[in-house]
Amino acid sequence: MAVPDWWTGTVGIAAVSPYRNSGSGRQVHQVSLYLTSVPLVAGKSVASVTLPNVNASSSGPALHVFAVAFAPVAPVADLAAAFNNTAISDDGNVAGANIDGWGNSFSQQDLIAAGWSPGARVVAGAASLTMPQTAAGKPDNVVANGQRIGYSTSGSALSFLATSVDGAASGAGTLSYSDGSTQNYTIGTPDWITGATDTMAVSLPHWNRTSGQASASAKLYVESVPLAAGKTLSALTLPAAGANGAQLHIFAIGSRDSSAAWAGSWAAAADDGLVPGPWTNRTLRMVEHSSVGGSQVRIRLDNAFVGTPVNVGHATIAVQSSASAASGTPVTLTFHGNRAVTIPAGGQALSDAVPFAVPADANLLVSLYFPGTVQLESVHSLGTQDMYSSADQAGDQTAAVSSFPVNNTFGFWTLLSGVDVQTGTTPGPGTVVALGDSITDGVGSTYNGNARWPNDLARRVLASSYPHRGVIDEGISANKVVTDDFTGVQGSGGGGISAVSRVDRDVLSQSGARTLIILEGVNDIKAGTPADQVIAGLKQIAATAHAYGMTVIGGTVTPFQGYSAWTTAYEAQRQTLNNFVRASGGVFDSYVDFDAAVRDPSNPAALLPADDSGDHLHPSSAGYTAMAAAVDLSKL
Repeated sequence: MAVPDWWTGTVGIAAVSPYRNSGSGRQVHQVSLYLTSVPLVAGKSVASVTLPNVNASSSGPALHVFAVAFAPVAPVADLAAAFNNTAISDDGNVAGANIDGWGNSFSQQDLIAAGWSPGARVVAGAASLTMPQTAAGKPDNVVANGQRIGYSTSGSALSFLATSVDGAASGAGTLSYSDGSTQNYTIGTPDWITGATDTMAVSLPHWNRTSGQASASAKLYVESVPLAAGKTLSALTLPAAGANGAQLHIFAIGSRDSSAAWAGSWAAAADDGLVPGPWTNRTLRMVEHSSVGGSQVRIRLDNAFVGTPVNVGHATIAVQSSASAASGTPVTLTFHGNRAVTIPAGGQALSDAVPFAVPADANLLVSLYFPGTVQLESVHSLGTQDMYSSADQAGDQTAAVSSFPVNNTFGFWTLLSGVDVQTGTTPGPGTVVALGDSITDGVGSTYNGNARWPNDLARRVLASSYPHRGVIDEGISANKVVTDDFTGVQGSGGGGISAVSRVDRDVLSQSGARTLIILEGVNDIKAGTPADQVIAGLKQIAATAHAYGMTVIGGTVTPFQGYSAWTTAYEAQRQTLNNFVRASGGVFDSYVDFDAAVRDPSNPAALLPADDSGDHLHPSSAGYTAMAAAVDLSKL
């Protein structure tokens, strides 16, 4: 770099002064400051700057530097152009890969076995992500440090496939839209080795070291941030390096479609994740009860928390006649035009839209054929509904109408996480998401009766003059607001990951998600969690949903005196929580007083006897109807 003299120079002047000060006083003479620049290597981060050594120890010309700054640059073409780290290695040759400064790396063989191969398209967090198309030992990710990346997309969210090293890393970045507007965002992930398992996208059984392979979990995460509705993203600036020394590594970027034309008609959340097989060459036929109807349909499959890919050879949908019998020939569902689909470990699949008349408030049959052997699969444990299975080696029975070969019945949903419909309007009517625990899951309601309170709410919506929105049930029995009952790892328990941890998967990722009704907290309270911690969790959930433009409705916790875990201290905590819900100070847009709907006026700490299923915690079918009746439809 070259800079003119402050007194005699004339080129590159950034600022001037008409005077200079000297030992004899102020002199009238122009002196100047200059601006000079040097190019940077695109996509790379500057860690430090060494200034030129210009006559440092002599009396000759000297360079005086007052400030150093970095000018905005045009974004690199895409994320791959910014790759500056190698985090994936071949098990037989780990040299060159170094995610953490210690020579450690992900196993390429483990990634391939999990279905996350180089260049593979993986759907996770309802976003399509493409794995780095690089050979093992070559740069495959970027260490986030303020890089500006060109990326054109639109939708409801931008998703990052990422992980952190040396602890949890997070930071703030900027989204730039084609209209010139910008939006700040913050992302972060847990550590790739020691981090939490509840929000992981995929967990691998090993990681590579220069001294040999370690048999311990290595994790990738998907983090999402909302996109401005109706705008097109043109570029993004990655977060700067964190002050704590932890580094955020980003492997892929993808977007989540807004799904504005679609509504969720039915859904179920994965809870303890891993129902044991094995199932071999077997067909499962599962019953789903629709809320809103439509003229086109698609299904969602979610291989949540499972460490291996699953292959579905054929999937069909039909309207139920009775039991396992369809009312007509089941319609084949395809995935990117193919009848079969392989879903990576922790990944998802969304079927193509097909013309199919979905009746409102009716039972559907979704059949899944597994041609290979399935050892473990994600599950929603409480179906309160008979499902039907063929025997092993029965082959593809998805097209059976009245002759489905029932070998056994079961009472859970597996792999299937949602049924979406198009109603013929754009945008569609939107979806109401009921997030909750066993009371939302329908414990105590009539078996095979579709008498959960979200079912009753859907029927009220359909009978009203208000828009016929979809209503989906994302309740998980034993779920808590702030504590994981299930950590995402096989054998860690039931009850699902916490509501705080599952809001992205079970709420924000749902088609047409418009309104959130959250009824949770009783399990936290009876486990001894103070109400203020539960309130903090509810505030976090509401703030996240609001950031995505959703309406958030809080629900008061219903009474449970007489239940084995009830105490006067827990009752006081319930009252504290309910007082917050009723007067949340703007945390919620409105609230539903479920407590008032089912409590005994003569003993408000207990359920009304007619609304009690008998265990004094869960309402009866009549109680669930009363809960649904308490919802103000104009608030949806």
